[in-house]
This record gives sequence, structure tokens and C-alpha cells, in this order.
Amino acid sequence: MRLIHSAGAAVLVLALAAPVPATAASGRAEFVGLVAGQGAGDINQTRDRFAVHATDLGVMWRDSRGRTAIAFGDTYGAGWGGNGAGPETADWRFNVLAHSTDQNLADGLRIDSMVTDRPGHAKQLLGGDPDVDEVTVIPTAAISVGSRDYLHYMSVRSWGPAGTWVTNFAGLAYSDDGGVTWTKSVRLANSGTTAKFQLGAFVRQGEHVYLFGTPNGRLGNAFVARVRSAQVLDLGAYEYWTASGWSPVGDPIPVMSGQVGELSVQYNSFLGRWVAMHLDEGRAAIVLRTAPTPTGPWSGGQVVAHANDHPGLYGAYLHPDNHRDLYFAMSRWDPYHVELMRLPLNGFPLDQNLVRNGGFEDWPGTWQVNGQGGIDRGLGLARTGANNGFVRNKSGWNDLHEQVVVQPGKRYRLTGWLRTSASNTDGYFGVRGSQRAEQKFGQLGQYTKLTVEFLATDANLEVFAGTWATHGDTWVQVDDVVLEQTD
Repeated sequence: MRLIHSAGAAVLVLALAAPVPATAASGRAEFVGLVAGQGAGDINQTRDRFAVHATDLGVMWRDSRGRTAIAFGDTYGAGWGGNGAGPETADWRFNVLAHSTDQNLADGLRIDSMVTDRPGHAKQLLGGDPDVDEVTVIPTAAISVGSRDYLHYMSVRSWGPAGTWVTNFAGLAYSDDGGVTWTKSVRLANSGTTAKFQLGAFVRQGEHVYLFGTPNGRLGNAFVARVRSAQVLDLGAYEYWTASGWSPVGDPIPVMSGQVGELSVQYNSFLGRWVAMHLDEGRAAIVLRTAPTPTGPWSGGQVVAHANDHPGLYGAYLHPDNHRDLYFAMSRWDPYHVELMRLPLNGFPLDQNLVRNGGFEDWPGTWQVNGQGGIDRGLGLARTGANNGFVRNKSGWNDLHEQVVVQPGKRYRLTGWLRTSASNTDGYFGVRGSQRAEQKFGQLGQYTKLTVEFLATDANLEVFAGTWATHGDTWVQVDDVVLEQTD
């Protein structure tokens, strides 16, 4: 995938102390070994066996032959330049495919074979389309139904700043010979309803195949559609999750708040919950989200791998087997390769808060600022943990806010702990958007719990805490913000 990941964020105005770890080390995934590319822990020797010197992504699924299939993105051979940027002359292939029958992942995921076009050379599965201006074709999701495999891919028109790019369209391709050859079948336009599904995540459950989707890039919300298993290639048969439930028409509503990058979803039998992994660009981290159903409510996400420990990380594609340990393929930009990661689930401190960074522990962070404010980092001002949010100014309106996704027609409870300067008289804590529910507060000499309950009428809202600085220097500190569905 030819786009460097930026670990920076421009949404917080300032940090008042030296850097501290994003969160406590507990609940973090650990490196197991390389899946493809070069570097320490290289058990598959893909450079020598398949001319795969560097690659990324690693979309995994149980294929039509019962194997673990692994689809990689932009792939390079001899002459590779050291990261995902090429050069194009280095035996560049848009995508390649590997197969594995390894069921013991504790010592790595061993590749048995790759689809090749000559001995020792992994072949390109999906080429470009001559009728579009296209820089690459990248797999984003896959699934099998019976003897057929389906691949969701995106046709990339151009790259933009980190976290952004433009697609011509997304597409569905299929293979009836175990992934050796593929036929492009359906295009999902980058406008209208299908614009929300330019990157995908497939899950099969019961009689349906679910397709989770995000718009171009890594910064959007996630949506979900479903289709009967026999109709994956029939776009007219898809139903979308809307404000009124499943519908073949209407405007899909988000089920996960952005920033969602390179999403992977499955049902986990050990947890008894749906799990999703993706890059959160704002937190420079791979996060784990959970939900009781595909439509949510999805938690805001817990950091399981951070760029502080894994510079240039992106992509987090779940292994199809349900293990007590959750295994996933994670990409690194430089070196440009794919790593197998393990997240132990036994005793994992599952957080079902719908706010992405309610404790302000993750850095760079997800909260945005109106006026002046940011995160107090390691200053001993937090209610719990190391960090807290704050606003401070001598005039005007100042607030911290974060986007959340809720289900219209459901009831929610928002809580947070706030304290203020003695000069504060006109503070507000709550949610806003097409609806508003809030609690006004004045001087709070110590951290005080505030609660706002509301019936959601829209899917997209902002949680906020702020104040009017009308009496000179005024500040508000906030910590431990929690949003939960109550019915």
C-alpha cells in the first residue's frame, strides 16, 4: 500500500509535559514473527522462495479449499528501495496471494505456497483496468462461500496526505479455482451509497455475508451491509444498516466512529462478541473494538499496538481461526513487511465505552479543540491514569470534543468527571449535533461526576466539555468520559 503512515495529529493544541507512554503496557499485542518481507523473525523466506522482498497488508480468510489464504498489497522484488514507496522498477506487483495450513501460530504463521507465474515468483492476481487512471489495485477483504472465493479490492486513483487517498471505485472479484485466477465482476462507485464501502471487511454469519465498509482513506466512519451468501455479486440484493434498520434503500448510518483505517471484523467465540481491528490514525495505533451484534453498539476501541513501539504501523487483519489468543497481520511501512501479532484474550480488560479516548491516555489523541486546550500529560492533574483533558482561556468559548456514533431510537448515558477554576460560571458538558443534551456547571472545586441521559435521534454526535471564559482566566479539567447505551 503506497502511502506512508503519519503518527502525528493536529487536533490538540498543546501538551504540557514530556512524552509518556500512550497507555499502560497491559493489553498490548506482541510480535510473533514475520509473515512476508524481510527482517528479524523471518520464518517464511518469501524473498528467496517467491521473490517477495517487501509487501504489506495480509488480508486473511478461510478459503474455499479450507486453507488460510493471505492477500498482500503492493509487492516488490529485486531492487526494492527500503519502504513502501517502490521503486516501480523493483519487480512491482499490485497484489499477490499466499496459502497456509499452519494451525499452530504460537511460533509464527508458516506459508506453504504462493500463487506463482513461474517457479519462485509470486504472480500479480489483479492487474489494472485500461479504462481508468489507476496507480494500483489493492485487496481489502475476502471471504469464501462454497467452492468460490470473493475478493473486495480498491482501485486507487491517487495518493494524498497521510491517511487520505482517492479511489476510482471498489470492486468485487471471484475465483473458482482456489485463488489461482480471478475475475473482476462488480464495481462499487466512489459516490452515493457505495462510496461508504471503498475499503471492506467481510464476515459470514448464518445465511448472510456482512460487508463492513469505509470511505477513501483512513479517516472515515465504518458502515455495514449484508447480503445472502448466494448473492454476493448482486449489488441489488444488499441491505444497508440505516436509521430504520436493514433496508435495500435509504442512507446507511455509521456503526463505528472514525478514524477507521484498514478494518477487519469477525465474531470471536471466546469473548462471545464481535471484534474489529483497525488503524486509528489519530491515536497512531491499532485498536480493538467489540460489540454484541454487527450493528453495535461498538466500543470506542482499546489500543493494542502503538506507533511508539511499532513505528509506521498500519493494517490489522485478523486470522480466521478463533483462538483464545487473537492473531492478526500488522504492516510496517519501513521496513515494508507484514508481521504476525498475538493479543492474549484471557483476562483482557475489555472496555465497552463508546468514547474512543475517554481517559485521555492515548496520544496523539482523538479529541479536538475549539479555542484553547489540549491534554495535560503526566502532570499529576488526572483523576485516574496519567493524563486528563483541559481547556483554558481568558475569553470566549473553549471546548474539547470527540465524534461518537449512536443508534437513533436508543437511550444513552454520558458521564464525565470535571473540575474548574474558581472563575468558572458557565460550563457545559454533553452531546451535540442535530440534537443537544447537556448539563450546565459552575465552579467545581474537585473532580465531580456529571451525568447526561438522552434518547438519540441521530447517529452522528459529538461529546463535548467546555466553558465560556467570561471572568478572566478560566479553566476546566475533564477525565474519565464514558458513553454507554442503556437499552
